[in-house]
Amino acid sequence: MSDYVLIYEGGSMPETPEAQKRSMDEWATWFTTLGSAVKDQGNPFGEAAKTVASDGSVSDDRSAATGYSILTADSVDEAATLAKGCPVLQGKASIRIHEVFEVM
Repeated sequence: MSDYVLIYEGGSMPETPEAQKRSMDEWATWFTTLGSAVKDQGNPFGEAAKTVASDGSVSDDRSAATGYSILTADSVDEAATLAKGCPVLQGKASIRIHEVFEVM
């Protein structure tokens, strides 16, 4: 078993309070169906973001990353299968999946 970070890219927040509640309910349902595979439900990212370059310079970050979650799975393929049910995909977002390995 390994941990996999799901990085959400793109999408948008629902505009009305009713749509926002429906969206949060869909997330809760998805996390419930994943059960023990959920290591960290994660959070959305705010607009404030910076990139630090190897020379130490700092610039505004305009990446498409909008949030994350961390799942535990047997393989990256299994993590991708689990990610297919993610509500973020309904908002025309995509998900990048990265395996995490412990070195410390």
